[in-house]
Amino acid sequence: MDHSTGESKPAKPSLARHLPLAIILIVAVVGFVTLRDYLTFDTLRDNREALLAYRDANITLMALAFIAVYFVIVAFSLPGAAVASVTGGFLFGLVLGTGFNVVAASLGACAIFLAARAGLGQTLAAKIETSDGTLKRLKEGLNENEISVLFLMRLVPAVPFFVANLLPALVGVRFFNFAFTTVLGIIPGAIVFTWIGVGLGEVFDRGDSPDLSLLWEPQIIGPILGLSALAALPMILKAVRGKKEI
Repeated sequence: MDHSTGESKPAKPSLARHLPLAIILIVAVVGFVTLRDYLTFDTLRDNREALLAYRDANITLMALAFIAVYFVIVAFSLPGAAVASVTGGFLFGLVLGTGFNVVAASLGACAIFLAARAGLGQTLAAKIETSDGTLKRLKEGLNENEISVLFLMRLVPAVPFFVANLLPALVGVRFFNFAFTTVLGIIPGAIVFTWIGVGLGEVFDRGDSPDLSLLWEPQIIGPILGLSALAALPMILKAVRGKKEI
């Protein structure tokens, strides 16, 4: 009896650690199947008058509801993050909209990071740490350049947002560095999407849909790539110094 009880105890906390990430993955799959046709610009267009009226009557509640919905979208990797970002500008303007977008997306990113790190991330990071192969060398290189790498993952538009949330958790990145680079790193993109949302009413009036390809225009992507180069500069300098010492 004693032996069986002693063997069963370690399994419970292990399963409990994996539960948050398992729930997120299940909700993400179910949400992708059931919500992808609803979290769209068409839905926003159809409900814009009601949303604007409610905002005018209850600005604080609308702001809290918006942040909560956007948080859930990011935390569970649901479809509609771009729609939510644009909606922030449509409902609250450039300054408040950008602020609400950054707060909601950052909180959601931190939630999924902590869930992944508590479960699979802890196990995977421990295995990499005890290994002697390429993975360990990559992890050590990442740990030496955490801030730069995390900023790059946030600034480069080609990196999907959910990848930038999950991957750092799986390789043992420090939470403070993750949170810090997330908040600052998503600001440029948030400004662009919020800016698109500010003019959304006129776009709807013309019967058009918002043009998210604006992010790839030279005047937009240029400064973002410039920030990416600045983020990569410390890694480049370290590499150059290392070669000189050799």
